[in-house]
Amino acid sequence: MDGTDHIGRGTLHDELVDRLRDMIVEGDLAPGSKVNEQSLCERFAVSRTPLREALRSLAGEGLVVLRPRRGAAIAEVTRQDLEEAFPILGALEALAGELACQKITDAEIDRARALQARLVAHHRAEDLQGYSATNAEIHRLIMSVANNPTLARMLKSLDGRVRRARYLVNMSGARWAAAVAEHEEILAALEDRDSARLGAVLKLHIANKLASLCEQLEI
Repeated sequence: MDGTDHIGRGTLHDELVDRLRDMIVEGDLAPGSKVNEQSLCERFAVSRTPLREALRSLAGEGLVVLRPRRGAAIAEVTRQDLEEAFPILGALEALAGELACQKITDAEIDRARALQARLVAHHRAEDLQGYSATNAEIHRLIMSVANNPTLARMLKSLDGRVRRARYLVNMSGARWAAAVAEHEEILAALEDRDSARLGAVLKLHIANKLASLCEQLEI
């Protein structure tokens, strides 16, 4: 191994953006730190041009701050940022849920039931990592059933900011139990194909996440 993390040329920009986003979300690139372009270029075996293009994309997502003549820095996590992002996320998730209710098949409802059962099992086992992965899979299922590429792109633009905030905290016992109950309501609305009800539940679900994150981050 030569210490580099090579990226296929055919998908250079998108994959570089994805890799850098994950590094920011997972804390490998710390909030407020200056981006070391040389180190990243060496790590991914790319020149500065594609790296800077990727950083511009991440700046558009609110994860990077571009500072003239001082280089790029990783954006801080602030209450203002979360209060801007989460209501938009809630509205988009609600729309995805409403569309999903109009299109969901019996087989997809069965898939949602299986995921909910797995979610509950992870909660009972206090397996936060497994819970988080299954939670994300449920929301991806709803988005997939909604089948609206424009909506999916809009949600993806918020993904990094939202995931980073979640990554910084551990879900509390009370909030965790409440989240599981909210997911039960999400499943029930899907089973009934009740668009208005699911939209309202998803908005509340996201609003409660915002309140919990702000409380735990003390911002």
